[in-house]
Amino acid sequence: MTASHAAIVLAAGGSRRLGRPKQLLRRADETLLHRAARLASGTNPQRLLVVLGAHRDACELALADIACEIVINEDWQSGMASSLRAAAAALVGHRAPTLILACDQSALEITHLQQLLTGAASASSGCAATSHADKRGVPAVVTPSLLAEAARLQADHGLGGRLRLLPDDAVWTLRAPDLEFDLDTEADVESAIARGWLDADQPS
Repeated sequence: MTASHAAIVLAAGGSRRLGRPKQLLRRADETLLHRAARLASGTNPQRLLVVLGAHRDACELALADIACEIVINEDWQSGMASSLRAAAAALVGHRAPTLILACDQSALEITHLQQLLTGAASASSGCAATSHADKRGVPAVVTPSLLAEAARLQADHGLGGRLRLLPDDAVWTLRAPDLEFDLDTEADVESAIARGWLDADQPS
C-alpha cells in the first residue's frame, strides 16, 4: 500500500428501489455511510473524498466526525457516472492510485480495501477490482489515467467497463462473494440482517 493513494466513497444515490436512504442503514449502530468512510480512512489515504447528493443534510451529519472532503453531486439523479465525474474532477492533478468504494456494501471490511491496494501495487496495470460474477467492480483501485476516463461516463456506468478492457492477468482481482450482495429491496435488508451485516432495528 502507499500513503499517497486517494479514496473516493460513492454515496450520492437516492435509493429509489429501497425507498429509504441506504447510506443511513446501520451496522453495529453505525451508518453504512460512516462505516464506509471510516474504513476508507483506515487505509491512510492522502485525500478522502465522499460524494453526496440525495439526502445531503442527513449524510453530512452522519460524517460529522470523519476527516474527509465532501463533494456535492448536484446531478446525482442522472446516475453513478455523475458522481465519478465529480470525484475525478476534484482529484485532477493527483498522481497516485485511487481507491473507489460504495457505501452500500454492508459486508465490507477494511481487509478487503487493504488487499485491493496491495494487489494493485503488484499488478502490471496498477489496477485492482472486485469480482462480481463475470464483471469487475467496486471496491476497486484505479490509476490516475483510468480515473480521468470518468469524464466520458454517462448514466449508471462506472469504471468497470474500462477495467474489463484490460487483460485478465494485468488486473489484480479480489474474490469476495459477500461483496456481491446488494441492498436494493426490503428483502435484501432482511437478508443482510439475518447475516449479521445490518442491525435488526433500522431507522424508518
